[in-house]
Amino acid sequence: MGLSGSDADFAAALTAALGAGQVLEGSAVAERNPGFGASNLRAGILVRPRDTAGVAATLRLCHEAGRAVVAQGGLTGLAGGATTGPGDVILSLERLDRIEAIDPVNRTMTVGAGCHLQVVQEAAEAAGLMFPLDLPSRGSCTVGGNIATNAGGCRVFRYGMTRGLVLGLEAVLADGTVLSSLNRVIKNNAGYDLKQLFIGTEGTLGIVTRAVLRLFELPRGQATALAAVESFEQVASLLKAVDGGLGGALSTFEVMWRNYYAVTAEATCGASMPLPAKAPFVVLIEALDRSDEAARGALEGALGQAFEAGLLADAVVAKSAAESEVFWRIRDDSLVLFDRHETVLPFDISLPIPEMADYVTTVEATLARTLPDYATYTFGHIADGNLHFAVCGRAMDPATRETAERAVYAPLDGRGSVSAEHGIGLDKKGWLPLSRNPEELALMRRLKVALDPKNILNPGKVVDAA
Repeated sequence: MGLSGSDADFAAALTAALGAGQVLEGSAVAERNPGFGASNLRAGILVRPRDTAGVAATLRLCHEAGRAVVAQGGLTGLAGGATTGPGDVILSLERLDRIEAIDPVNRTMTVGAGCHLQVVQEAAEAAGLMFPLDLPSRGSCTVGGNIATNAGGCRVFRYGMTRGLVLGLEAVLADGTVLSSLNRVIKNNAGYDLKQLFIGTEGTLGIVTRAVLRLFELPRGQATALAAVESFEQVASLLKAVDGGLGGALSTFEVMWRNYYAVTAEATCGASMPLPAKAPFVVLIEALDRSDEAARGALEGALGQAFEAGLLADAVVAKSAAESEVFWRIRDDSLVLFDRHETVLPFDISLPIPEMADYVTTVEATLARTLPDYATYTFGHIADGNLHFAVCGRAMDPATRETAERAVYAPLDGRGSVSAEHGIGLDKKGWLPLSRNPEELALMRRLKVALDPKNILNPGKVVDAA
């Protein structure tokens, strides 16, 4: 099905500016893979520029016409940030997928925003380096999307969020102006750090097209373990004990509540679980060191000391890379929840570690009371203060969804963040005042108006323009 009237005319104008094959219309848009949200492809026009100049031309035309633009990457977002409507123009960055340069001495990589995270990881490893950002959706998420949401993942504790892994970037403003700030040095205090305007702002202030990423030396050794723990207080103490025992080699500390571990371990291993699903908590621990032997020895020593201190009930250290991969699949395989339930409502929050036990108890009790027909699964990165909930069951009407959201978000008021790493998008916009004060929200709106006066960039997401 094609477009009619002004939509068809605008699509023709885009095609004239960009060239054949770069503009899709109607059914050609609807037939694409919508990723994690069916509402991602409600727009009638999708543009696939080949380069930054094409992105600039697209935004220039949309700005002149007052057309809303929604930039899209791998469509793995979980906060409604890529949601579109019938009058929107989708700006897909899928063709900006080139790795332009790797500097092994300066330890940087310059890439297009459409590069998949896994491609970046593999290219870095081939050069003897590492790009440490890592997410379960690594094979489909893109660098541009990671930057737009300030993605976190499993190694934030050691390497930080995406914000700390981007040295410079190129972005296109709402009117088509290209801002090239491809800084390649770690230390740069020359005025405002403009790249921060586009990291974590979900395409509402500008569209990232290229980035300079910070790389690290590739660790030569890795060791992975699972530990069974009887209380959250012991989980917190185990984190401190293992981190100290490893002397800086700890890279991952992922905690799975029993309800989550039992489901994912069974799906991954069947009856041959590495640890039985008996303890209230199972912790995935990863150490990166100079060799596998050094990492394994250090991890075994740290776990042995923790056992003697009464901080864990049982533990198993992976004996091979294959076994380590199994451990990671248990942690990563949250998609098994989608196989078991008609609806999965995910949450990602953060708050100080000492407050987590009481918070989780409160949330789970509220959900059990108000939504007794729904199952709740809990897991998280913990070491960096990030918790995930998944409320699962039959299809949710708006009232049921609001009940679940209130149970999770209301106890955070003034204590933590309603979004640790997935962004705000549309889904969390109404809850943002729980984590940001009125003065902060007012400044966000002023920035939005200043950089996007016609409100064409992902309008309605994160904050309103006025």
